Amino acid sequence: MAKFRGIIGFSETKEKEPGIWEPEISEKTYSGDSLRRSYRNQNSSGINDDINISNEISIVADPYAMENFFAIKYVIFQGAKWKVTNVEVQRPRLTLTLGGVYNG
Repeated sequence: MAKFRGIIGFSETKEKEPGIWEPEISEKTYSGDSLRRSYRNQNSSGINDDINISNEISIVADPYAMENFFAIKYVIFQGAKWKVTNVEVQRPRLTLTLGGVYNG
């Protein structure tokens, strides 16, 4: 099992002006284990295929991550931002499943 240390992006909707709400991303660094590494190309309607990964990362969650696991949007993994497609709560850890590239 490989070790993981990286940045996770959380999205929170905040009021910028009265009646105007916008998403705001905050990033936090977490440590854990890389449980599974799987890559695949997916045919798309464009010129290039879409790259998807099905990696699973298990992080040691702090109270912020446990209370806001539903707001996790991406993980920076190997230099790219990847969408989090699933979060499984297994106290004191969160298991994150990664999908396609995050285009936030």
